[in-house]
Amino acid sequence: MISLSLYTERVIEYAPRLFESLYETGIMMVFAMVAAILLGLPLGTLLFLTSRNKPMDNKILYQVASVFVNIVRSFPFLLLVVVMQPLIRFFYGRATGDPVAASFPMMLIAIALYARFVEQSLHDVPKGVMETAESMGATTTQLVWKFLYVEARSSLIIGFTTGFVSFISYSTIMGVVGGGGIGDFAIRYGYQRYETDVMYTAIVVIIIFVILAQWFGLRIARQLDKK
Repeated sequence: MISLSLYTERVIEYAPRLFESLYETGIMMVFAMVAAILLGLPLGTLLFLTSRNKPMDNKILYQVASVFVNIVRSFPFLLLVVVMQPLIRFFYGRATGDPVAASFPMMLIAIALYARFVEQSLHDVPKGVMETAESMGATTTQLVWKFLYVEARSSLIIGFTTGFVSFISYSTIMGVVGGGGIGDFAIRYGYQRYETDVMYTAIVVIIIFVILAQWFGLRIARQLDKK
């Protein structure tokens, strides 16, 4: 059993590297979140619009997009990281030891995960909303921005929050391949050195991060739902 004084010394010793790992995780999370919003949101909207009996009903386009999402979502993330290594190295120059390089597989999974959340959220919008938009002669663009997104905004935020928590989990896996971040810190300075107190400290930090993210996301969703 480690003493409190020794534990405090270790925390002080590893604090700079811990903060650096949090910064690396933050970089990966930013890339993943931006990808989810800029690409996952449109992809999920496309899945909804091209599904059966929807404004842009297109079976082929829907199937192509849906297969892509399903493949990425069902692919074991660690294997996805390994498979993407040559591609990342070709385009970026390096595939490990850098949070930006580690962001590429996270961006891909973020797009697929949030796209499916978006599709489901839009399907949950009451049919009366679409009927109202059609009766007012709204274009597809107006339908999406002025009716569907407005009606589903709370659900979209909750879906994004859920995805955000998943992104944090995926970021910890990047430590296995030397991608940096809090997961890499826990493995390198805790698990591999048999310093379990360091590893558990990193785990507690991750849990706190997740709790805060969930609280913040749900709070925003509740406020939007009241409006």
